[in-house]
Amino acid sequence: MRELTAQPIEETAFAPYGQVLSDPGAGNRSDYAAQISNGRPGIDINLAVVRAMPPERLPIEVTKMERHPLSSQAFLPLDCDRYLVIAALPQGKDGPPDLSTLRAFIAPGQVGINYNAGTWHFPLTSFDRPSTFGLLMYMDGGPGDEDWHTLTQPFRVNIT
Repeated sequence: MRELTAQPIEETAFAPYGQVLSDPGAGNRSDYAAQISNGRPGIDINLAVVRAMPPERLPIEVTKMERHPLSSQAFLPLDCDRYLVIAALPQGKDGPPDLSTLRAFIAPGQVGINYNAGTWHFPLTSFDRPSTFGLLMYMDGGPGDEDWHTLTQPFRVNIT
């Protein structure tokens, strides 16, 4: 089984998959901090509050990935210590996950992320304790909201 070790999240390493949302620094605000996108005109933006759970055991075995082909998806930690981010680019424009682009990151609880539309990712997973996030994406509850893909070759993610 293929193995991957999660690394601390960095803006440049995560850039192919989306944006890292962090402290604005000396200023009090960072405008346009993420590329929020909607590929379905007329669909409303959803601001949800979600709960992420820690894994039952480590290492984590990944057998499925999801994507939102027509909307970006942002996770904004509200009550979290750290969480896992696993992402892959699609093969071609709309294909299954390209496992050669697979990366795993550990994000601290004060850093949010925004996945680009179409980025394959593992469901939100916290470490240490159940955690709460704000979620921002365009959706209508229909079949265009998300795709799931079962991997032909599962992989393990090691956490250091």
